[in-house]
Amino acid sequence: MKNKLLVVGTMAYDAIETPFDKVDKILGGCATYIALAASQLDVEVGVISIIGDDFEEAHLEMLRKRNIDLSGVETIAGGKTFFWSGRYHNDLNTRTTLQTDLNVLMQFDPKVPTAWTKSEIVLLGNLNPLNQAAVLDQMTSRPKLVIMDTMNYWMDSFRSELDAVIPRVDVLCINDEEARQLTAQNSLVKAAKMIQQMGPKYVIIKKGEHGALLFHKEEVFCAPALPLEEIFDPTGAGDSFVGGFAAYLAQTGTISFEAMKSAIVYASAMASFTVEKFGPQNLETLTEEKIQQRLRAFDQLTKFEIDLA
Repeated sequence: MKNKLLVVGTMAYDAIETPFDKVDKILGGCATYIALAASQLDVEVGVISIIGDDFEEAHLEMLRKRNIDLSGVETIAGGKTFFWSGRYHNDLNTRTTLQTDLNVLMQFDPKVPTAWTKSEIVLLGNLNPLNQAAVLDQMTSRPKLVIMDTMNYWMDSFRSELDAVIPRVDVLCINDEEARQLTAQNSLVKAAKMIQQMGPKYVIIKKGEHGALLFHKEEVFCAPALPLEEIFDPTGAGDSFVGGFAAYLAQTGTISFEAMKSAIVYASAMASFTVEKFGPQNLETLTEEKIQQRLRAFDQLTKFEIDLA
């Protein structure tokens, strides 16, 4: 029987401008990227989100064809789907938000379908911490693993609500800037230790093109990012990363530091596919063969022998 991975997050439309090209409307939202990355593995994926009736049926059908359960997605009649517009600068590491229309997200009250209240793994995508807490409140048994993503906006505007959710999660996944802001520590090692004192047993700190760090007690693991000839659009790379990470653990059914080391490499592979095209286009057409080729490239990247004699 497959393990269940429950994802809560946004489904959206984005307008993206990079130094290379621009697109006025493309599928987006953290739950979309997470679910598409997770659907590459043999796990049951369910999404909790909210959309307007302007969300295209073709996009819903594409997600369903990837065996993503959308029974937890609420459609608001006459409502408009969450919209984000941004421009990436030349280094592709920094971006300017041009427009954010929350639309139906303003009335999001997540409802977990009965079939998903005993999910083995729950992934709280980048959302209002009140929404994240509401999902955990509806679980009828403690998940084997709760993974949480967040961002500096919630730290700035909803700090007390965020502080209430963090102790309820097992893995906190944030980037280096967010880790420093959350803890007021410049050292990422000290920041990770402080976050573990807040409750999460594991901390993942994403460093973009420089890979990711995994912390657990005194153990540290560093996974590289694959050097790519072309990075087209970084949107959703972090969401694809955490989606791949969660799905790998859901498929293996093993929750340990060793399992997470492998999961982070798989996660990095998912992120590397996402950045090669606009939006989630690459994730929509991924094949097992392409994934295996990419994982072999990661294996070669990190394999070496050193003679200390």
